[in-house]
Amino acid sequence: MTMEAALYLLPVLLGDTPVEQVLPTYNKEVIIGIRHFIVEDVRSARRFLKRVDRDIDIDSLTFYPLNKHTDPAVIGTYLEPLGQGHATGVISEAGCPAVADPGADVVALAQRKGLKVVPLVGPSSIILSVMGSGFNGQSFAFHGYLPIGPEERQKRLKQLETRVYTEDQTQLFIETPYRNNKMMDDILKACRPQTRLCIAANITCADEFIRTKTCKEWKGQLPDLSKVPCIFLIYK
Repeated sequence: MTMEAALYLLPVLLGDTPVEQVLPTYNKEVIIGIRHFIVEDVRSARRFLKRVDRDIDIDSLTFYPLNKHTDPAVIGTYLEPLGQGHATGVISEAGCPAVADPGADVVALAQRKGLKVVPLVGPSSIILSVMGSGFNGQSFAFHGYLPIGPEERQKRLKQLETRVYTEDQTQLFIETPYRNNKMMDDILKACRPQTRLCIAANITCADEFIRTKTCKEWKGQLPDLSKVPCIFLIYK
């Protein structure tokens, strides 16, 4: 397969799921043709590429780390191979690059430079959770991480719940896995009994959990999700 010089946005697995279950064959063909990768984490990117093709020569590839520690002044140099006609891939830590992900910075730069950007198909916990929730899929908003402080968090949760009722909009947010159980407790304290909460954990994995109930129905029945990636959705 002859690779076009473009910035390919390469979705990765959301957990320990067989590659062929969630990624198209075309993605593998693209990946095999790329030698330059902009990645959130080099070690996990290398593991992912080996899962896609165990025969891939990892040592022949060049990796450029892009995360919260990356100097913004360096990001521009990551696109030099692309400017020279070499296909370049972007790999996130999980799911789709540039969605709630630092990869968005390099995509923005590529757009400003007039370079071709090609997003590939793959799993997104945001989209999959909306699909499985039974909530409004016409209008929804993802807010990433909410404040950690108790007062700030309660205030933010109430603000998001207000948007549910005034704008008829599904609200999504996440938490660090070890704080998931605390987040669920906080949601039940802040939101109205009739407000519906969807808890979606380990999406696409063998132990996938996607369940929607009212806050009143969840009380006393919350699952233990202290160690797994999870996304929370509220709606009326």
